[in-house]
Amino acid sequence: MLWTIAVILIILWVLGLVSSYTIGGFIHILLVIAIIVIIIGFISGRRS
Repeated sequence: MLWTIAVILIILWVLGLVSSYTIGGFIHILLVIAIIVIIIGFISGRRS
């Protein structure tokens, strides 16, 4: 579940960089959220 969300956020971020219709900082906030989700996935995966 976390991996799916992270992949979707990264894809949206890349599409935002490629397209000319970016909303400024919103795209970079998506990238930060995706990285946080991946880190949480690594931490919770190692504990279980």
